[in-house]
Amino acid sequence: MLRLKDIAERAGVSIMTVSKSLRDAPDISAATRERIKKLASDMGYVPNSAAQGLRNRTTRLLGLIIPAATNPIYARITMAIEEQAYARGYDVVFAHSLNQPDREEVCIQRMLARRVDGVFISPVYRMETESPAYRELWNRRVPTVLLGHRAPFCANFASVETEDILASYRVTRHLLQLGHRRIAFLAGPSSSPTSHERLEGYRRAVRELGLQVEDSLIFQAGSTIDEGEKAAAQMAGEKCGATAIQAVNDMVAIGAGTFFLQQGLRIPQDFSIAGFGNILVSEHFRVPLTTIRQPKFRLGVAAVETMFRLLDGEMPPVKRLTGDLVVRESTGAPPAVSAFGVREEG
Repeated sequence: MLRLKDIAERAGVSIMTVSKSLRDAPDISAATRERIKKLASDMGYVPNSAAQGLRNRTTRLLGLIIPAATNPIYARITMAIEEQAYARGYDVVFAHSLNQPDREEVCIQRMLARRVDGVFISPVYRMETESPAYRELWNRRVPTVLLGHRAPFCANFASVETEDILASYRVTRHLLQLGHRRIAFLAGPSSSPTSHERLEGYRRAVRELGLQVEDSLIFQAGSTIDEGEKAAAQMAGEKCGATAIQAVNDMVAIGAGTFFLQQGLRIPQDFSIAGFGNILVSEHFRVPLTTIRQPKFRLGVAAVETMFRLLDGEMPPVKRLTGDLVVRESTGAPPAVSAFGVREEG
């Protein structure tokens, strides 16, 4: 392994001079620094980042914990974070929580063990108000940025998030303006603040038009394609009389849409459907999906900006970004008769 001593012998200088040159120390002349750096490069010298970290008390590593890289929402966010960190001379260490609180706790502990300078986390939401790992992050003053809404167990941390209430309101408003008056809502996990905000946006738009928010039109769906299919099957059996479906995210919308297409229904002739997120597959679904274009790349950029403000000793406010409504072929005027029947009274 090439050592500083080897470079010093080749250059005819002391080991200290080599070390200072490679660290851009001001007491070494520019000419000497450049000569030593070129010689080190020609000899194939690679700095020991771990040793540098011990000297500087920094590792130039940032941790990133997300549910899973296979979730399309995180592809652009992750790319933005890695690109922005790279431009600032930092590397990113990845871990997957798989939406399991216990696994997330272990991931956080492993990040702490690697002495990361800061950590980005898409929280695994839970009903508990405390989390030992999040408490340790706070007590150690590790710069932490949440990729999503804060909850009681992580309420102290900086966060970047989508303005979900307004975005969901826009989807519902779009369906109401098309003439739909009975809109089913496929809700997300009950522990998720994001799901609560999207349901609240739906409720606000319905009430604004003077309509009742009916519990019989709200179905618990979750967040995956499979869960969307299951919610659609439940909806089909309950004769709710809906003419449109609004889903908590694109994957749930695609799952529900697939189920009803397999039953022989048509989109949007028999029912309209809209999602949230604008993942890549939403545009290439069998009937291109009306949705909210979530600012995923901008969320990643904002997360890194927030992180470096934390590293500079600031406590930035919550960053909320708005999403745009994207209207595609999956939404249209309501049919004369609901494809989902009407529940009999009595």
